[in-house]
Amino acid sequence: MSFSIAGKTAIVTGGANGIGLAIGRHFADKGANVMFADIDEEHLKEELGENDDGASTRYFAGDLREKLTLANLLSATIDAFDRVDILVNGSRQLRASDPLNPDDDAVELLLQQNLMTALRTSQLVAKRMIKQAVASEDQEGFAGTIVNLSSIAARRSHPDLLAYSVSTAALDQMTRSLAVALAPHRIRVNAVAFGSVMSASLKDTLSETPDFRSDIEDHTPLGRIASAAELAEAVQYLACDSSGFMTGQIMTVDGGRTLLDPVAAPAH
Repeated sequence: MSFSIAGKTAIVTGGANGIGLAIGRHFADKGANVMFADIDEEHLKEELGENDDGASTRYFAGDLREKLTLANLLSATIDAFDRVDILVNGSRQLRASDPLNPDDDAVELLLQQNLMTALRTSQLVAKRMIKQAVASEDQEGFAGTIVNLSSIAARRSHPDLLAYSVSTAALDQMTRSLAVALAPHRIRVNAVAFGSVMSASLKDTLSETPDFRSDIEDHTPLGRIASAAELAEAVQYLACDSSGFMTGQIMTVDGGRTLLDPVAAPAH
């Protein structure tokens, strides 16, 4: 088995900032063709430049909560690279919620953003992967891989993060269910549940509340916040052939944070 993803084509959603951007760039550095997808077109252009024909990295801007946008994303990927082998569902949102306010719509919003967007993208891309596999003479290898970005918040409770925890827990179960459904088609589905990684949202939080860094470090056995590049390495492993007997798994990358008392170490 090989850790290589060279020559593969990947769609990375949430690709304009932080973790999604780091994963897309890592994949490109490893020789993959990458379609970065995000609603933030200005930041996509700023980070990636113009969409040049023949380039190994391209971008697509649009609201991925819309079904038509997802169809256009897949079409743009096929037009640019002829196929898609890897999907990384990295488009996600973290929002505080009031667990006792019946008018707080955070649960609905985060289920739409963190669950339904990933589900619909996975369904659409999986159909394309199945079509490619049927047309191919190679019936031994994998037809494709899907990696979802989840969170340790799915397994930990914090009053302010009820909506985020519910949405990521739902994403974990979607990962397992799709893994079973797509296994006969030789498509693997896994997820990475991460703790505190230096994402765009965490950078904003730390700039507003600097003391939060020491709180995170104190509640992480390895004593630090992970870089986005470290998470990208984990995602590559789940996307490559070396993880070929893994499907439906939620791989934890959290510096040991979930090993501690959950009351003492609220997930972020």
